[in-house]
Amino acid sequence: MKPHRLCMTHHLVMGYELHKKMEIYRPRKAHPVELAQFHSEDYVDFLARVTPEHVSENLQQLQRYNLGEDCPIFEGLFNFCQIYTGGSIDGATRLNHGLCDIAVNWAGGLHHAKKREASGFCYINDLVLAILELLKYHPRVLYLDIDVHHGDGVEEAFYLTDRVMTVSFHKYGDYFFPGTGDVKDVGEKKGKYCSVNVPLRDGIDDMTFQRIFQPVMRKVMEMYKPGAIVLQCGADSLGNDRLGCFSLSLDGHAECVKFMKGFKVPMLVTGGGGYTKNNVARCWAYETAVLLETKLDNHLPENDYYEYYAPQYTLKTRPQQVIENMNVRSYIEQIKKEVIENLKSIEHAPGVQMSEVPPDNYIPEMNDDDEDENPDERLGQYAMDRNIKRDEEFYDTY
Repeated sequence: MKPHRLCMTHHLVMGYELHKKMEIYRPRKAHPVELAQFHSEDYVDFLARVTPEHVSENLQQLQRYNLGEDCPIFEGLFNFCQIYTGGSIDGATRLNHGLCDIAVNWAGGLHHAKKREASGFCYINDLVLAILELLKYHPRVLYLDIDVHHGDGVEEAFYLTDRVMTVSFHKYGDYFFPGTGDVKDVGEKKGKYCSVNVPLRDGIDDMTFQRIFQPVMRKVMEMYKPGAIVLQCGADSLGNDRLGCFSLSLDGHAECVKFMKGFKVPMLVTGGGGYTKNNVARCWAYETAVLLETKLDNHLPENDYYEYYAPQYTLKTRPQQVIENMNVRSYIEQIKKEVIENLKSIEHAPGVQMSEVPPDNYIPEMNDDDEDENPDERLGQYAMDRNIKRDEEFYDTY
């Protein structure tokens, strides 16, 4: 989960010149009060204060907030959380205002974090905060998770409401982390049948995955009719991942992104898990191209991380180890049938009572007064970013 894989993704995207087809924004830091829209104030405050030097003095609180082995304290932790969360919140805000159809934040997607504790390398749940932002404008939001691990933090946050449907395709069983996500976990109270879990076994390949993914998601879109989608694209569901156990190829993983894009619903796309960093960068660069409907050369462009892709130096690679596909046809058909039957039980496109819309979150580009800008500089970083013009844009002169 180190930011290094994000640097590799960034350089691949730039190397393929995909940035010229997008609007690029520097993510702002989310304020602690924004993080507390979901997380408890005491947890946010502790994350902001704790440093590696003071770990031994805070052992009781570290244990209380589940910080330690899977979620270590490192230098710049809170700054990192603020940046990746700010990117997801601002992406959601831009979707709300119609400033884009698709927003991408590959640094986001940390789906395990809970209200008052960290979990599975996740400290702040940017996905939940982005969904809360989308709910200000959309009666229903769909959350879709294709990480190899169950999206437990997001499901738990919205388990009792019908305003968010969470759908997770993940490995389940054999004590695999986090141990949740049974097909029978469907939500409770108003949220009954709005939690959709598709538990899968080791070694699932492209054909088997699409055999269940497409019918389920087609039914979800038909019954739920979301106004916006949040798609978590954890790359640990690819074959050869250090912690994963699926056998999806780059094309199989990206097919899910392409399929959801086809519904033409405003969509926030994030990263997530992924522990073989060169394959993570390949995946997210390729899926950026899929979202842009751009074909990429299989030979990787030269970049600062070019040697990390040795010996093939190609975008698509053959899996080095093949895991036996334990998802036999009868099992897939049984799970698919059960999931679709549950979807038929929900109220068709549940409505929402009219109420006052909460204020929008802050967008730096829409506000001339930025408290983070250095008052001693004539132009701060955000002001300079706003003045950048893309080469292909033309303006009338008078």
